[in-house]
Amino acid sequence: MKLIYGIDAKPKFGQLIVFAIQQLLAIMAATLVVPINVSAAVADLGLENPNMSPAAALVGAGAGTLVYVLFTLRKSPVFLGSSFAFIPSMIAAFTGATTSVALGYLGLVIGAAMAGLVYVVLAIIVKFAGTKWIDKLMPAVVIGPTVSIIGLGLAGSAVGQLQSANAGGDYRIAILVGLVTLAVTMLFSVYGKKFGKLIPFILGILSGYLFATVLTVIGNVANIDAIKIIDYSAFTNLLTDGKVTINTFVSLPDFTFLKAFGAFNGLSGSYIATIATAYVPVAFVVFAEHLADHKNISSIIEKDLLKEPGLHRTLLGDGIGSIAGALFGGAPNTTYGESIACVAITGNASVATIITAAILAIAIAFINPFVAFVNTIPLCVMGGVCMALYGFIAVSGLKMVQKVDLGDNRNLFVVSVILIAGIGGLAVSFGSVNITTVACALILGVLTNLMLSGKKNK
Repeated sequence: MKLIYGIDAKPKFGQLIVFAIQQLLAIMAATLVVPINVSAAVADLGLENPNMSPAAALVGAGAGTLVYVLFTLRKSPVFLGSSFAFIPSMIAAFTGATTSVALGYLGLVIGAAMAGLVYVVLAIIVKFAGTKWIDKLMPAVVIGPTVSIIGLGLAGSAVGQLQSANAGGDYRIAILVGLVTLAVTMLFSVYGKKFGKLIPFILGILSGYLFATVLTVIGNVANIDAIKIIDYSAFTNLLTDGKVTINTFVSLPDFTFLKAFGAFNGLSGSYIATIATAYVPVAFVVFAEHLADHKNISSIIEKDLLKEPGLHRTLLGDGIGSIAGALFGGAPNTTYGESIACVAITGNASVATIITAAILAIAIAFINPFVAFVNTIPLCVMGGVCMALYGFIAVSGLKMVQKVDLGDNRNLFVVSVILIAGIGGLAVSFGSVNITTVACALILGVLTNLMLSGKKNK
């Protein structure tokens, strides 16, 4: 596609802020939900709820993204957010910390450092070995359908959100709100003029939120529960004993490194071993997704990021960025497909937009009303947006396969194996190590391609 703003472009200040907010909205829901899921999972196991801070995770995402941009020399327009792949690892940090929750927070930092070290080692290997071996192991026939699996694997999440109303309204009304959001997003993306074409997600979310607000107000006035879509309790929770205080507007998030401080005396060799087995293998699995994401964004901007700035730099940025993210928010970061899809749909690959979005992520984490507003955005509204975002990830992978000869049974088998393994949800666990669906599909695709590569074309 033709980019409206290239990597080095610097939009006007006002536009830059709006573009950055759009990037932020694209990644925010997923980033905030990781600490919430970990806290809930630990509490469900009967242990003390660590109450991880979503606002701190937002700071971690912003800090990690700035680190990534620094290591990639401002050449890769990707935002980093909390990684879902490390959720079981983070739970292990708390369940293995039988002494206190504080020790669990220390485990989050140690685990992220171990995972980051894996990326550093891989970066060193790539620096000296080059990337040609990657092209041989993972040609377009392998990486294309794998990228599609990333998007298709998120389809259930998008549909689930589309059917959810924050205030407990009827799922059919929620679907209607989500589809209105999607329709507005598509219309502006296709028919929008100039600025409107560049911010279809913001316009879609605002339209969906306004529609949901009208329905919720009518539902409250007429006492019709089915059309109550928005839960505004996030705003009322900002009050202290019903009064407005300084904490209503500004507060310091519960950063991980602050909660971990002082827990060193509780460390043991067995606990460190638990953390290592929970984090290190996952880092190798996420490496596969790192490759797929960067192949994807490379095809979108028509510049091979694995060569310039180089895979070793993207790995370092991702790895060190993960450590930075965990220091603040507890969750290691990863490159976000939602961010890449946002670049693809809007045609805005400006790294300045990514930097601004990262700075805004850090700033708004301290501003309680904005965080509360984000928390009130109905899931169905985000579901409508995610249908487009996740769909574009899937389609961008299929575009990579366009030039592949699917009349050749070799290629046909490779693509078939990856798609069926990915869509079918094939995943394997070895103890606390979970090999994700995307990783399983990629591994099978690589093995299939290698096994059949001996056949020569006539």
